[in-house]
Amino acid sequence: MKYFVILISAIAISISGCNTEKPKTKSVYMLLDTSGTYTKELDKAQKIINYLLATLDSGDSLAVARIDSGSFSEKDIVSKVTFNTRPSVVSDQKRVFKRSIDGFISGVKSSSYTDITGGVLQASEFLNETRADEKIILVFSDLKEDLVKGHMRDFSIPLVDIKVVALNVTKLRSDNVDPRHYLNRVAKWQERVNQGGGNWSVLNDLERLERLISG
Repeated sequence: MKYFVILISAIAISISGCNTEKPKTKSVYMLLDTSGTYTKELDKAQKIINYLLATLDSGDSLAVARIDSGSFSEKDIVSKVTFNTRPSVVSDQKRVFKRSIDGFISGVKSSSYTDITGGVLQASEFLNETRADEKIILVFSDLKEDLVKGHMRDFSIPLVDIKVVALNVTKLRSDNVDPRHYLNRVAKWQERVNQGGGNWSVLNDLERLERLISG
């Protein structure tokens, strides 16, 4: 439980803006890894989504999508919303969104492949279309990409002015044998995000969360 208190507090810092006469709008796109046994981790993602629903307000946008075999597609978006200016409507929107997420997680089926690149590309397009002041992609994944044969994902992803945050980057069995696999995976994604003009961080090591978020 302590993990989620720290993690959620860190996310709060990353999506919160300074109080101004005109509040800055925020747009958050969360990608959920549904490959293999990682589906067992989705209860943690559910708690984070509930927190986002409680935090985001009128004018803000939120989308949640699964990382699937070919994630650059609208069909992988579980739910998306831009919150209305009327508080009563916002409350209804949040209830509908939560029901959709709860239903998805309770019946989720594992994907054989993991197209993280396609998911991030889809996320960047969604965020740019919202024209929000602050744009964030949350990647809930072990960052291990497995593509369908023939799918090409070796290209630059446009991520200018977008913050990409990797969450719950669990270690694979092979990482325990050779930790360099884990380090290389994280480094690869950091390089890709930076090359695309984005800002990269990992919310995983609890002792370094505060420094990662404030940096």
